Amino acid sequence: MSLRFADLGSRARGAAGPPGFALVGLLRIPEVQNSPWISLFRRVLFAIGLLCAASIVVYLGRDGYRDGADDSVTLLDAFYYATVSLSTTGYGDITPVTPSARLVNIFVITPLRVLFLIVLVGTTLAVLTERSRQALKIQRWRRTVRNHTVVVGYGTKGRTAIDAMLGDGVQPADIVVVDMDAVSLEAASTAGLVTVHGSATQSDVLRLAGVQNASSVIVATNRDDTAVLVTLTARELTKKAKIVASIRESENTHLLRQSGADSVVVSSETTGRLLGIATTTPSVVEMMEDLLTPEHGFAVAERDVEPGEVGGSPRHLSDIVLGVVRAGELVRVGEPEVDALESGDKLLYIRRAR
Repeated sequence: MSLRFADLGSRARGAAGPPGFALVGLLRIPEVQNSPWISLFRRVLFAIGLLCAASIVVYLGRDGYRDGADDSVTLLDAFYYATVSLSTTGYGDITPVTPSARLVNIFVITPLRVLFLIVLVGTTLAVLTERSRQALKIQRWRRTVRNHTVVVGYGTKGRTAIDAMLGDGVQPADIVVVDMDAVSLEAASTAGLVTVHGSATQSDVLRLAGVQNASSVIVATNRDDTAVLVTLTARELTKKAKIVASIRESENTHLLRQSGADSVVVSSETTGRLLGIATTTPSVVEMMEDLLTPEHGFAVAERDVEPGEVGGSPRHLSDIVLGVVRAGELVRVGEPEVDALESGDKLLYIRRAR
């Protein structure tokens, strides 16, 4: 599905942006899916309930009805009349003849007939209702989304990054996936993630993902040139979000930095180092994988320095501290400037995974 973003661009820059119904199919908010059999069973029960209600109403007012075959109206006749009336068949063999019975038909049987027809055409109504509900959810989401993470690319790198965040306690509703592949977006939506269909190199697509209000952006594209352009576009829209980008070649690192990336991960070189280490010390690779997997074993985490730790050395703490983040800069343990911890420092340490 495509949309003329050039036409939407000027409106997206406004406070309200394009209306929610224009974004249905582009921006998708996940929701809990019920079994179609459960939905069908509920509709059948509702239809049966309407039929029984109409039958009881007719039977209670049976003195006001006339049967063409005989004078009495039994309970079976009442069900028969309700069935042919609600289905709009109307054979006319049983008819209301008294004013009270006709009033009941006007104010009771007719509304029940309308509800019964709504159930019969429920599939069409469900489609329309779903589209309207998605439009309302999109409008509400765009008004309230703040401090979320935008992940550009739902390939192997993007999925692994999201798995790591989910394992670290991030809620699926706080992650937005931007991709061009419909199959990947369907998988992301099934995982409970908000998805945006479009190219992240276009500023209008990133605006739909709420980059301007995001706390972080992960660029996990398959091409380095695309990663540079996405990073440049994202940094133009937000100055406060932390942008982390992945590239294949280290020679492009300075381009990502100049484009506004806060952190750059060189996937090919990192993988190559691990492959080289695995030939001599495979246990080191196993430990590295353990540290990068937050679900079990050990994990690298960050925390604030506690008041009682100010002035002390990070090497004397009970936690295994790897580095100190001071004024936004990482200083490794062992450097003289972090021998005494200061208020406002953050510690990178090894913790046991939850």
